[in-house]
Amino acid sequence: MIASMGRLWQTVRPIRFRLFLGLLSALVASTSALLIPQALEWIINRLDADPTAAAVWTGGALVMGIGLLEASLIWLRRMFAVSPSTTVEKEMRVSFYRKVIHLPVAFHDAWGSGQLLSRMMSDISLIRRWVAFGMIMIVTDVVTIIVGMVLLFRSSSLLALIFVCAAVPVCILAFRFNQRFAYLSRLSQDQNGDLATTIEQSVQGIRVLKAFGRGPTALEGFTAQADELRRTEVKMATAMATFNMFMFMLPELALGLALLLGLYETAHGNMTVGQMASYFATATMVIGPVRMLGNHLGQAINTNTALDRHFEVMDLSNDITSPESADEPAPAGSRGDVRLTGVHFRYADAPSRIPDVIDGADLHIRPGETMALVGVTGSGKSTLLQLIPRLYDVTAGRITIDGVDVRDMDLVDLRSLTAVAFEDATLFSDTVRGNVMLGADETLTPEQSEELLHLALRTADAGFALDLPDGLDTRIGEEGMSLSGGQRQRLALARAIAARPSVLLLDDPLSALDTKTEERVTDRLREVLEGTTTLIVAHRTSTVALADRVALIDHGEIVAVGTHTDLMRSSARYRYVIANQEEEARSNQDIETLTGELDLREVQETAGKEGER
Repeated sequence: MIASMGRLWQTVRPIRFRLFLGLLSALVASTSALLIPQALEWIINRLDADPTAAAVWTGGALVMGIGLLEASLIWLRRMFAVSPSTTVEKEMRVSFYRKVIHLPVAFHDAWGSGQLLSRMMSDISLIRRWVAFGMIMIVTDVVTIIVGMVLLFRSSSLLALIFVCAAVPVCILAFRFNQRFAYLSRLSQDQNGDLATTIEQSVQGIRVLKAFGRGPTALEGFTAQADELRRTEVKMATAMATFNMFMFMLPELALGLALLLGLYETAHGNMTVGQMASYFATATMVIGPVRMLGNHLGQAINTNTALDRHFEVMDLSNDITSPESADEPAPAGSRGDVRLTGVHFRYADAPSRIPDVIDGADLHIRPGETMALVGVTGSGKSTLLQLIPRLYDVTAGRITIDGVDVRDMDLVDLRSLTAVAFEDATLFSDTVRGNVMLGADETLTPEQSEELLHLALRTADAGFALDLPDGLDTRIGEEGMSLSGGQRQRLALARAIAARPSVLLLDDPLSALDTKTEERVTDRLREVLEGTTTLIVAHRTSTVALADRVALIDHGEIVAVGTHTDLMRSSARYRYVIANQEEEARSNQDIETLTGELDLREVQETAGKEGER
C-alpha cells in the first residue's frame, strides 16, 4: 500500500499546495470543533460560581463563533481540494488512454476491453474521491482522535484510560480487516471488469446471439457472473459491517463505563460538573472520527487496489516504438519499394513446439506494383500484412520500404506511408465523412478534402452513403452496425484509399461484396491504384485478377511468385489453392443468393434512428 500511495503522491505533485491548504482547513475546523466542549466547561463552571445572564450570552456567542469558523473552514476545504482533484482525474484518464492506444496490438489481443474500461472509469474515479476527500479526512480523523485524547486526559486521566483500553482491540480488528478487505476489494474490481467485458461483447455480438438463438444461454452465463460478483460484494459488505459493529460498540461501551465512573468521581468531589460535561462532550466528538476511521480505511484499501490496477497497465512496456533517432524521415515522394528478407514471426505466447507463423519469408514488391498474396487458411497471409506497418514486429529478418528498415522509421512516418483495409471492417460511431477521412492528410483545403472524399467513395462503390438521411454527415452508429457487411467493407476501403498511401495493404477487402459489385470496385481500383504499391490478401480468384503478380504463401513461407497465368502452369500447389478458393466463392455466392443484402431503406431507417438518438 505504501508504494502505491507513494506513487499517487508523485502524481498529485501539481496540486500538492492546494491539497495542503485543504488539509490545513480540515484540521483547523476539526480542532475548532473540539474547543466547543472546553467552552461548555467554562460556561458551566462560570454559572456554578456566578449564575448571570452575561455568562450565558458570552458562552453562547463563543460557541456560535466557533461553529461559524468551523463551517467556513469546511467550505474552504472543499474549495481547495475538489476542483484540483478533478484535474488530476482528467490527466490520469488522458495518460491512461494515451498508454492504451500506444500499446501494441498483442496487448489488446490479451486484455478484455471491459477490464480496460473499468480501470479507466471506475478506478480513476475512486482515486479522485480519495484525493479530494479520503486522503484529507483520514489524516484529520487521526489528528482529531489524538487531540481529543489529550483533552480527555486533561478532563480526567482515569476516564481517559478507559478509552485507551478500548483502542487496543480496535487496532487489532483494523489490522485483520485490512487484510481481508484488500483481497475482496481486488477480487470485486476484477470481477466488475470481467462483467463489463461480457456486456460489451454481448452488445457487439447481439446479431449472432439472436441469429443462433443463444440469448438465453448468454443470459445464464451473465447471470452466473453477476451472481459471483454479488457474492463477493456481500462478503465485502459483511466484512465492513462486522468491523463497523465493533467500531461503534467498543467506544459506546467505553462511554457507558466512563459515565458510571464519572458520576462516582463527581459525587465524591474529584471532578467538577464542568469537567464531566467537557469530558463527555469531547468523547462524543472523538467517537465520530473513530467510527469514520473504519470507512476511510476501507476507502484507502479500495483506492490502493484501484492504484495497483491502474499502474498494472501504466507499467507495461511497449516494444513497438519509434527509435530514439530515426535513420531518416519518410520521404514525401516515397516510391513504395517494399522488401521482406528472411522474415520470421511468432506470437509471444506460442508454445515452443509450434513453428513460426511466418517462417523465413522473402518477398519483393516493386514500386507501384499490385501484388496478390494467396494461400490456404492459416498460412500467415493476414499476419504478414500486419508486419509491414508494425502492428506486430518481426522476430527475425527485416522489412524495408525504399531501403529503410521499418524499425528504423518513426512510427508516425511509417504509418503515413501505409494504409490498411481489414477484412473485418471496423467503423467508428461517427459520420460517414469522419470515418472515410480518418487517415487523410489534414493539411488539405476543404475543397481538396471534399474532392478526395468523393473519389474514395466512387472508387469503393460506396455511393449508397449519399442516400443516407443526412448524406455524408449521417452518423452510422457504433462500429457501423447499422450498415451491412458489404457496406462497411466499402467504407473501410474508401478510408484506406483516402489516406493516399505509398503502400496500400488490403486484407481481402472485397469478401463481403457480391460478384457484380466486386467487379465494379476492381475496375476502379485498377485506375486509382496506378502508381501505388499494393499488397492484397486474396481469397477470391476475381481479386487475384487485380494483381500484376501473385505470391503464394504456404506454412509461413513464400514458395512461389509470378503472374497468375505462370503460376497456374508451373505450380501444382497454386492450382490447388485457387481451386479451393473458387469452390469457396461458389458456396458464398449461394449464401448471398439465399440471404441477400440489407435493403437500403432498412439501412436508412436504422441510420435515422441512430441520428435521433
